[in-house]
Amino acid sequence: MNLFRIELLKTYVKWRSYIAFIAIGIVVPLVMIAMKLQGDAMVKTLTRNLPRDILLGGNILNGYFVTYFVLNALWIHVPFLLTLVAGDQLAGEGAAGTFRLLLTRPASRSSILAAKYATTLLYTFTVVAFLVAVSVGLGILLFGTGALFVPGKSLTIIAAGEAPWRLLLACLLATWGMWVIASLAFFFSSLVDNPLGPILGTMAVIIVFYVVSGLPVDLFRAIRPYLFTSYLDIWQKALEQPIVWSEMVHSGLILGGFSVGFYLVTWYIFVRKDILS
Repeated sequence: MNLFRIELLKTYVKWRSYIAFIAIGIVVPLVMIAMKLQGDAMVKTLTRNLPRDILLGGNILNGYFVTYFVLNALWIHVPFLLTLVAGDQLAGEGAAGTFRLLLTRPASRSSILAAKYATTLLYTFTVVAFLVAVSVGLGILLFGTGALFVPGKSLTIIAAGEAPWRLLLACLLATWGMWVIASLAFFFSSLVDNPLGPILGTMAVIIVFYVVSGLPVDLFRAIRPYLFTSYLDIWQKALEQPIVWSEMVHSGLILGGFSVGFYLVTWYIFVRKDILS
């Protein structure tokens, strides 16, 4: 626990740890303001494909809907913000030349690695929770509450009383998915002594996987189930009506397997690594 506290302190005293929070604190209000000004046009676009005999009552453009919109719009950018810290956990020590000093402590390499990984996971959770909290709080302040309308192949409507816990579940599932990204960056961080490498490596993997997933090629369709990016939208399963729990658990187990796998490979590399600086 003492190691964990030390790693938390080391992480949160670095200015780069706050880039994600600053970016979210700027971008989310800007998106909210734009939606406040252009909200009517968005509602018309959302409902134009509905049969004319269906009448929707209540406040469609409410805090819960704009939260969904923000999450859906910004989700592709969140991994980059996370790699700034996750990729620095081990590579940053190498770049600063502090690994030898770090390993003079009586704690084992496994304990040090576990403390750094736990710090990475906690940081990831705080970033996702901050994104959701700012979106919900500012959304309710500007737009009020109401039923949550989730666009897609069909329009899903979640009652206002049910929307808060659905969004909470979506936050937890989103964190679960982002832990895979953080674990991948953490793994790359064990291979190099420059934090830039893990950041670029992680983003390159994500881009390649998304491209492969999106191309309408039979070969790529066959390998799509083996790519973790195919399951990162797990948070959206919390907003389905009804929730298909079996699919959610299946996706969650696969994502968890990737996170554990990346950590185990990182552990194997770290405990055998020659520390030269």
